[in-house]
Amino acid sequence: MKRATTGIVAAVLALSATVALAQGKPPLKLGGILDMSGLYADITGPGSETAAKMAVEDFGGEVLGRKVEVVAADHLNKADLAASIARDMLDNQGVEMLYDVAASATALAAGEIAKARNKIVMYSGPASIRLSNEACGPYTVHYSYDTFGQANVTGLATVKSGFETWFFLTADYAFGQDLEKDTTNVVVKAGGKVLGGVKHPLNTSDFSSFLLQAQSSKAKVVGLANAGGDTINAIKQAAEFGLTKSGGQKLSPLLAFVTDIDSVGLETAQGLLLAEAFYWDLNDDTRAFSKRFVERVKRPPTAAQASVYSSVGHYLKAVKAAGTTDAAAVMKVMKETPVNDMFARNGRIREDGRMVHDMYLFEVKKPSESKARWDYYKLLATIPGSEAFQPLEASRCPLVKK
Repeated sequence: MKRATTGIVAAVLALSATVALAQGKPPLKLGGILDMSGLYADITGPGSETAAKMAVEDFGGEVLGRKVEVVAADHLNKADLAASIARDMLDNQGVEMLYDVAASATALAAGEIAKARNKIVMYSGPASIRLSNEACGPYTVHYSYDTFGQANVTGLATVKSGFETWFFLTADYAFGQDLEKDTTNVVVKAGGKVLGGVKHPLNTSDFSSFLLQAQSSKAKVVGLANAGGDTINAIKQAAEFGLTKSGGQKLSPLLAFVTDIDSVGLETAQGLLLAEAFYWDLNDDTRAFSKRFVERVKRPPTAAQASVYSSVGHYLKAVKAAGTTDAAAVMKVMKETPVNDMFARNGRIREDGRMVHDMYLFEVKKPSESKARWDYYKLLATIPGSEAFQPLEASRCPLVKK
């Protein structure tokens, strides 16, 4: 009896020592640098933070004996603030990986801080092609969409449908400029022609003067090289101007989300062609994840938010497989391991950091076709990642061997 009691006591002491050791390890922190309150808040913001937390919970909440914590900060759409937050997270808060980093200018700024510290950064919200080209790094991953993919899918489909003359309304910063440039290349290559364009400040409330220029151009397509609140305002005001009904011009938002369509309304948005990396109602897996997301956020996830869930999960699996949080070891595993989840099928991270996966071309339903709120898209085509994204041989990333 005495020997049995001694054995039990030893086992309890051993377990206590293991628990104490685990508790003594610092948490593995993942840092989101997000637009929590501005024009991209619905696209990323609190929803991206929630998606990251869901990924951590589904993984089990810890890895390598360390509790995983998700932190987030609002960059207010200011590049200098994004850089400052990244510096503080990586230098003072013990953050090992940055996720989302919504908006392109802020991502370019924060990405340089991460690169200088050899830390992994996984972009979901920003779209600028520069992130996997000139601004690429050994530990950067561009996960969801980019300006090349959006332009390639939407621009090509629109020109093929007979809408060959274009005019651009472009947000005047890195993302908008890249989106216009990439779409122009696609349109011209497909036999179309760009008749002109106008740049507008970020977060514009009055598009009237810009829409008048678009109207007078007589272009068949007005390409919206903007996102979030700017896209919503442009579409709404274009409808008020009668741009599409009386003018016969077609609006083409080059980066739009299901939340944008909800804000605009089907009556105004019907018929729009959109390129998306994810849609909540695409299949059983997307519906199952989105149902859980809706319980917390009260609306379906955008492509950016779904991408955060997928990227955080992919990262944690790689940390476990590598047995370390060392950036080089983790990136090696992430690039060697295909992404198979509700966001991507056989996705893969290339040497330039681009995560290659299928893209989708949708048409916005007519009000009569929609069965309920959020039932907004009709799938027109699935474009393989190898066709949607910039070919590796065309990459300007210095890491790509020519």
